[in-house]
Formats: sequence, C-alpha cells, structure tokens
Amino acid sequence: MAHQHRDASILERTRLTLDGAHKRIVVVGAVLAVAGLGASWVLGQGEGDGMRHFWFAYLLNFMFLLSLSLGALWFVPLQHLTRSEWSVVIRRIAEIVSGTIPALGLLSIPLLLNLDHVYPWTDAAHMEHSPLLAHKAVFLSPKWFIVRVAVYFTIWTALATLFRRWSLKQDESGDVAYTLRSEKLAGAALIIYGLTQTLAGMDFMMSLDPVWFSTMFGVYWFAGIVVSFFSLMLLLTLGLQRSGRLEGLVTKEHYNDYGRAMFAFVFFWAYIAFSQWMLIWYANIPEETMWFLKRQENGWSTVGYILIFCHWLIPFAGLMSRFTKRRVPLMAFWAVWILVMHWIDLFWLIMPELSPGGVPLRPVDVTLLIGMSGVFIVALGLLAGNRLLIARRDPRLVDSLNFENY
Repeated sequence: MAHQHRDASILERTRLTLDGAHKRIVVVGAVLAVAGLGASWVLGQGEGDGMRHFWFAYLLNFMFLLSLSLGALWFVPLQHLTRSEWSVVIRRIAEIVSGTIPALGLLSIPLLLNLDHVYPWTDAAHMEHSPLLAHKAVFLSPKWFIVRVAVYFTIWTALATLFRRWSLKQDESGDVAYTLRSEKLAGAALIIYGLTQTLAGMDFMMSLDPVWFSTMFGVYWFAGIVVSFFSLMLLLTLGLQRSGRLEGLVTKEHYNDYGRAMFAFVFFWAYIAFSQWMLIWYANIPEETMWFLKRQENGWSTVGYILIFCHWLIPFAGLMSRFTKRRVPLMAFWAVWILVMHWIDLFWLIMPELSPGGVPLRPVDVTLLIGMSGVFIVALGLLAGNRLLIARRDPRLVDSLNFENY
C-alpha cells in the first residue's frame, strides 16, 4: 500500500532542533572525557611498561572514532554525487558526524608526540639494520609522518566544513546553487577522500609492522569504516526520534536502507578480509605471511574466529531478512553488535604488535574508549547546537519524505 503523500508542511509539526539539549550532551561528554581519560592515565601508569600499552590502546580507540567520522565524510559527498533523494532527511546528521574531524585531529596530537611508544620505525638503529626497511626510511620518519597526518586532517576538515556550511546556508536562503556547488565538488572530494583515507590507514596501522605490506589493506579499512558508520547513523537517528525529534520524517523506509547498507558492507568486509588473507597465504612470502602468522598463534586465533563468526556469519544471517530491516529495535541491536565487532576488528589489527604472545585486553582499553568517546560526544553536541537537524530547504527534501522501497 502506498504511503500518504507528505509535503514540507509536515516539518512544522515536529521538532527539528535539540532545543537546548545540546548543552546537556556537552556536559555528559565532558564528564565522560575527564573521568575516562583521567582513569586511563592512572591505569596506564600502573601497567609498569613505560605507558606502552596505554599508547597502543590510545591508537586503537582513536582509529575507532576516526573511522566513524571518516564514514560520514564519505557518505555526504556520495549523496551529492549520486543526487540521492532517500538520504536528504538524514544527511544533516552525517554532516554533524563528519564535523567531528577537527576534534579527532586534536586527539591525534598526544599520539604524534609519543610515536616512539608505538612504532618501531622511530628507532633509527632498527631502520638501519633492516635491509627490508632501507627503502622506506624517508617515508617512515617521525617528521614526515606528522606532516602527512597534518595534511590528512586539513583536507578532511576543509571538505567536511564546506559541505556542512553550504547545507546550513541553504537552510537560510533556499538557494539551489548550494546543492549544485556540493554536486560539483563531490566527485573530486571522493577521490581525495579515497587517497587520504587509504594512506592514513597505512600510516596509523599498517606501519605498526613496517616490514609488512598489503595493497588491499586500505579497502579492508574502508569496509570497516562504512559498516560502522551506518550502524552509528542508525543509532543516532533512533536516539533523536526517541527524544521526540524528526518524528514522522525518518520512516521505516529509511531504516530499511540503513539495514541494506549494513548487510552489504558486512559481506563486503568479509570478502575483502578473506581475499587479503588468501592471496597473501597463497603467495607464501615471509614478509607478508608473518603478519598473519602472528595473529594465528598464542590466543589470537580465537579473536580471529570471533571476527569470522560475529563480524560476518551471524550479522550476515541476522540482517538478511527484510523483516529485520523494517523492525527498528532489531536493527538497533545489530547496529550495537556491529560497532562492538568493529572495535574488536581494530583490536585484532593493532594489539598483536604490542603483545604477540597473548591477547592483552586490559581495563585501560575500555576506559580510553569511554574518555575519547566523551570528546567525540562533546564535539557532536557543539556542532549540533540549536541548528536544524534536517536540510530543510534542500530541493529533494519532499522526495526524501515520500521515499519508499520496492
């Protein structure tokens, strides 16, 4: 049965801003940040390893939060490039999430000042005595690493700011020219995004083992970015609607598309993960296979099996049905599930370089997640403010309000 046609007048009957609730969000985030980061520092000092575990855990949670922001930065220009209609009612939420990138840039500074706790290539002697690393010495140097990270965050911040600023200005003027500007920039933005996102993944994670390399690593990182981003978007949208905002604007049709994307990228993540493993194992080149061998011994294989079953097979089966995709509480469950699995995936990528002899799960891993998420929440609250949570005067808004899946 077709839905009753809705026009822009429905916007007058629902709450489109946080109505001052952003102040409470900022306060809650600040409390989590102070408590979480403070507890983490104390726990890190108590490890007795010169804060080495602390900085590995810091990298883990930094990459987790960065993946959410980068997912939003990919999503926004993609919607403009494809002239998407279905996503107009939720695109502003993604614009807010992508706007957290400067906050994550600030969170990267402590890590950049402590690279020697995490990356072996910061030791000049280590680089000089390894023939396999001699040709990487210029690229893998603290100075150029910091320069590259600064370039990444400058580009990401500029792109996120432009798309969000034009969208907000369109709310004021209704000028369709802002949509046209976004569409013109979107193609180039996605190309630049793809290059910088891949290089950032190589820099922050692949270089933890400077000998290892994989041409598929950037795509693997991207797959995790996208599936976790859609999970976050579903939870944020549901949270806003449960608080009485955007009621009647985001429907089961939109949640259905969240589910479709989550289902597709759960499978895509598994496809890339298997392809990367199979090609490297088949070639049997020691510099490549040792990375996987490290993750198949001393308890790490258990984490790998958790990912196979819980990051792929179980959510793949759970998200397959149209019935599930149109049941918002069920989709919220799977969104939380996928975000947890994404964190475990990053744990599996990063932490074996700290402890190849066993799985080093510690309380500081979780307290840092709480503390750094607090910073992320503060940024979300400040960016949302009392501004509109929907692109109210986007020319495709009415089509988005009446979107149906077939």
